[in-house]
Amino acid sequence: MKSMQKGFTLIELMIVVAIIGILAAIAIPSYQNYIKKAKFTEVVSATAPVKLAVEECVTDGSCVSAGAIVGIAAGAAGFPTLPTASGNLSSMTIAADGTITATGVAAVDSKTIVLKPTVAATGAGGSDHVTWGTDAASTCLAAGLCK
Repeated sequence: MKSMQKGFTLIELMIVVAIIGILAAIAIPSYQNYIKKAKFTEVVSATAPVKLAVEECVTDGSCVSAGAIVGIAAGAAGFPTLPTASGNLSSMTIAADGTITATGVAAVDSKTIVLKPTVAATGAGGSDHVTWGTDAASTCLAAGLCK
């Protein structure tokens, strides 16, 4: 009579362990990058109140001169004060032309996003509006944390 095999051989177990190791080596870095992207969204969303204030001043014309944004200062003329460091946001600045620079903490490799506003006219009788673009100076672009 033939004896029946019960269980797995050592080589079969070693192959399974090797496959799991390869999958883990691929999955862990991808997961860590995903976590950084998720944390960096907090940095991007912290710019929302400042972006809104720029858009409002462009719409009412109080900070537009010759088709360009001028005279913006945080905490003055109806602009909100900039958020302080909290969570994943390390710092934020705004230039007089409305360019917002937000920097993340070490958990997101201290990457920055630079949002540049552009004034676009809506046409006859309409007010101007703002379109936002991520400037090439943003370090988050190369890291794949923002678009």
